[in-house]
Amino acid sequence: MTSSPRTEARPRASGRRLLPADPLLRRLVLMGLVNSVGDGLFITVNVLFFTRSIGLTPTSVALGLTVAGVCGVFAGVPMGRLADRVGSKRLLLVVGPLEAAAVLGYAFVHSFAAFVVLACAATTLSRGAAAVRSALIARALPAEGQVRARALLRSVMNAGLVVGSGGAALALQADSYTGYVTMLVLDAVSFLGTTVLLAGLPVSATAAAAAGAAGAGGATEAGGAAAEDPRGPRTALRDRRYLLVTALHAVLELQLAVLTVGLPLWIVLGTHAPAATVAAVNVVNCVLVVVFQVRASRGVTDVASAARACARGALLLAGGCLVYAVAQYGPAWAAAGALLVGALVHSLGELLTSAGGWTLSLDLADPRAHGEYQGVFMSGQAAAHVIGPLVVTLTAVDHGAVGWVVLAGVFALAGPALTAAVRGPAPGAAPGAAVRLG
Repeated sequence: MTSSPRTEARPRASGRRLLPADPLLRRLVLMGLVNSVGDGLFITVNVLFFTRSIGLTPTSVALGLTVAGVCGVFAGVPMGRLADRVGSKRLLLVVGPLEAAAVLGYAFVHSFAAFVVLACAATTLSRGAAAVRSALIARALPAEGQVRARALLRSVMNAGLVVGSGGAALALQADSYTGYVTMLVLDAVSFLGTTVLLAGLPVSATAAAAAGAAGAGGATEAGGAAAEDPRGPRTALRDRRYLLVTALHAVLELQLAVLTVGLPLWIVLGTHAPAATVAAVNVVNCVLVVVFQVRASRGVTDVASAARACARGALLLAGGCLVYAVAQYGPAWAAAGALLVGALVHSLGELLTSAGGWTLSLDLADPRAHGEYQGVFMSGQAAAHVIGPLVVTLTAVDHGAVGWVVLAGVFALAGPALTAAVRGPAPGAAPGAAVRLG
């Protein structure tokens, strides 16, 4: 499907940047904020809870989380297909309480086997819910405001993660079973709070099912209609262009592992920079995402502009890797300065590739099967997050500056490849229809 240029719509703010006037978007923002605060609480303490309170070894935790991550890769498509049949809102109303129960279940885990089973269940629910939420947003919000709305949601979610991480510092300081379990309970409460907010979301719970069942001309959750096509909705797993774009954007998603795994290890093991630089780099990234993600989405209005944004972002990610490599050579102050500059360049690349990815995942999808298509795209991201730590370790961490140059080359090549992948007519498009990138 060839996307047509869309008019850029700015979410209206009611006196506050993070509280838009539109009631539907405002509720989505509040849902994202509540959920991300809970995530920040859990993510900050989970590894220490697993090792110090449950008694698992660090190796066991890493193995269990890796297995869970693999399970999460395969959750998006079936959950997305189910959302297309029963409705995204209806499915999320069930998944939210299940996520709360899974988090609370960690408090009763006392063996490695139970930990792996529960981690797989929790990760499957989490990754599947991410795909379903993406489909819900795709159907609930008007097309012209999609990218900016998602940018706003991402800014709010990052702010929530910062708040949650700050609150979890109290539990880290106490370093007690009671303190850690309190964080689990609060995270579970956040899932239930998000579910309550979702229940009041002014979106039909059954419209998605109607869209999937109707085939040609089926209604969307926003009440619209899909373009008539006697062949029915496309299947994401057979849409070769969509799969290629998903895979190439997943390569760009390796930037997360660079930031969360490769860079901390590189700072400590490969440079003379003080260890506190790890925290400074994270602060730079979080602040830039919160403040500039909406601004970075301006001008990303269709497939062509999204591809260009990803290409520019890929070059910035490559540039960030090269700057990180330079940090190996020099005293502590110079290394720290280079790392902060690299984090700035890296973060700008992340902003652009995120904005471009949202548009590509939406505009290249069949609107009658948003759940399945978003499930495929989210699975690509999940796969990148699973293999990313290994890729970054085998390159930058193990081989120093040479490894960083290799990573830079991977990013630099992925951008133009993605741009080339979106050229030409989409499956089911009218003859002669093609994406113009000029």
